[in-house]
Amino acid sequence: MYLSSTQTDSFHQLQSKLRDRWQSIDQFDRNDCDILVIPSVTLDQRELRKIRGIHYYEERLLFSLIRLRNPRTRLIYITSQPLHPSIVDYYLQLLPGIPFSHARSRLLLLSVYDSSCRSLTEKILERPRLMERIRQSLRLDQAYMTCYNSTEFERDLSVKLGVPLLALDPDLLQWGTKSGSRQIFAECGIPHPAGSDLTWTVEDLAIATAILWEQQPTLRRIVIKLNEGFSGEGNALLNLRDLATVRPGDASHAQRVAAIIQQFVHLSFQSDQETWENFSSRIPELGAIAEAFIEGDEKRSPSVQARIVPDGTVEVLSTHDQILGGPDGQIFLGCRFPADDGYRRQLQTWGMKVGQALADKGALERFSLDFVAVYQPDAPDGEEWALYAIEINLRKGGTTHPFMALALLTNGTYCLEDGLFYSRQGTPKYYVASDNLESPKYRGLMPNDLMDIIAFHRLNFRSTTETGTVFHLMGCLSEFGKLGLTSIGNSPEEAEELYQQVVQALDEETARDVPAPASIPVPFIGWST
Repeated sequence: MYLSSTQTDSFHQLQSKLRDRWQSIDQFDRNDCDILVIPSVTLDQRELRKIRGIHYYEERLLFSLIRLRNPRTRLIYITSQPLHPSIVDYYLQLLPGIPFSHARSRLLLLSVYDSSCRSLTEKILERPRLMERIRQSLRLDQAYMTCYNSTEFERDLSVKLGVPLLALDPDLLQWGTKSGSRQIFAECGIPHPAGSDLTWTVEDLAIATAILWEQQPTLRRIVIKLNEGFSGEGNALLNLRDLATVRPGDASHAQRVAAIIQQFVHLSFQSDQETWENFSSRIPELGAIAEAFIEGDEKRSPSVQARIVPDGTVEVLSTHDQILGGPDGQIFLGCRFPADDGYRRQLQTWGMKVGQALADKGALERFSLDFVAVYQPDAPDGEEWALYAIEINLRKGGTTHPFMALALLTNGTYCLEDGLFYSRQGTPKYYVASDNLESPKYRGLMPNDLMDIIAFHRLNFRSTTETGTVFHLMGCLSEFGKLGLTSIGNSPEEAEELYQQVVQALDEETARDVPAPASIPVPFIGWST
C-alpha cells in the first residue's frame, strides 16, 4: 500500500507524540490512557495457512485486557469474529481488586464479522463506518494503538484514525527478514551460521547452496529458508548425505548445482502441509537463503526479548528457552522462562547490542532474537554453551503473551543482574507456556466446557499465591482441539507440574464415555460504549 509523502509525514508526526506519552503508557497503573488493540496477524496469508487454527490467533493479545486493572484505562479490542462471552469474562475475572462491572464498562469489543483469509487490519480499513466509531470512542489526545505486527496496513490505519502506532515503521521491516537479520548480526559482530545472500530464483538458490557447501565441505545439512517465513514454517532441510556423489572435490560446481536442483524436490519441510511445488513458487515472491545447519549432540533454542522505547532507549524484557517441534525441531511450540543461567546474560548483552543497532535505524517497540545453543563442555575458554544468532523478529511473538500475562498479573519486575522475574514480594517466578497443547480428543470442547474443567480441577491462576495457569486460544479448542496456556510457578519444577496437571485434567475429561454436566449459562453482557 502506497502512502503519499503527506501521509508518511502524518505517521511520523503521530509517532513523535509517543515520546511525550511514553511515561503514561509505561506506567499505566497511574495514568489515564485509551488503548486500541489490533490483534491482526498481518503476515503472508499463504504461509499463515500452514498454522492450524490461525484465525483464532487474534485471541493471543487478550492479555491486554489485564491492563483494565488500572481503573482509568479504557480499551478497544477488535476481532474478525465476535469473541465468546465466556472468554472475555475469564480475562476480566483475573483482575485483582477491580469489580467485574467496572472493568467491563471500560472495554469496547468490536468485530468486523468477516472470516475471510485476509488480515484483520485490511478488513477494518474497508469499513469506514467502523473506523469512525473507533475514532469517536477514543480520547485521541490520550490514546495509542498497539498491534501484533506492523505493516503498511497498520500504518495506514494509524494515519486514518489519527492515533499513534506504538510499533515499528513498516519501512524498516527488512531488518526482520532472514537476510536482514544476518546483516544486523554481521554489523554487530554476533556469531551466526554461515549462509548465502538473498536469492529470488530456484537456480540462484541452488548456486548459493552449492557455494555454501564448497566453502564448508564438512556440512551435513543446509537449511533453506523463505526470507519472510515465521515460526519455522518457512524452513526446509537439505540433507547433503543424499548428494554424496557430488560433494566438493568429487564433482564440478555445475554438476553440484544440477544435483541440488533435483534434490530440492525431496527437501524435509517443517510444515506437514508444505510441498516443493508451493515452496518454490514463493521464492520469487518472498526470496530465500541457504544457511548452514548447526549440528550438536545437545542443542537448545533460546531467545531474548526486548523493546525500543520512543526516546531510543533499549530495554531487555525477558529470555526464554523455546520448545520446538516438527520433523527437524524447527517449529515453535512453546517456551520456558527464564532461559538457562548458562547463557541468559549473554543473550541479554547481545539483545542490547542488536537493539541499539535497530534503534539507530529508527526501529521502535518489541523485537526478539532467536539463537541456537550448542553444549560444548570441553571448550577451552570455559564457555559450556556456544551461541549462534538465527533471526530477528520485529514484532510480538509466541513469547510475548506469556511474559506479559505474568508481568501484568503479578506487577513484578525483571532483574537484569540475574535474568529472573520477581513478584512484589521478592519471589522469583517461572513458567512453561505453549500455543500448541493439542489433541484430537479435545475437539468439541466449548469455552464453557473448558471453564468447567478449570474450576473442577482448580487449574486457575490464584492471585493469593500468584501461581497457576492462564489460558489463551480458547476459541481454537472446539474446532481444532488446540489450546494455549501459561503455567506460572515459584520454581521451574512447580511450573512444569502445573502444566502437566492441565494436560492430565484435559486427558481425563475427554476420555470419559459420557459428557461432563453442562455449564450454568453465563448472562450475556452487551458491549459497552
